[in-house]
Amino acid sequence: MATLGELIQMRAELFKARMNGAREIRDQNGETIVFKGDAEMARALAALDSEIAAAQRRPSNTIRFRTSKGL
Repeated sequence: MATLGELIQMRAELFKARMNGAREIRDQNGETIVFKGDAEMARALAALDSEIAAAQRRPSNTIRFRTSKGL
């Protein structure tokens, strides 16, 4: 899995390519990705946005117990 910085960089590059009207980009591995259209690029951006949001979420470190005697 990519780090948060790598995800943000990938999103910025994809957004820049989309705004320039490009249909293909080269990723950090040197592979060329060809998109069929703008809708596919929009879905890729949405997927990256959700990955970034998940990476920024901090895990909870507090557990609160609610107990009762059942009365």
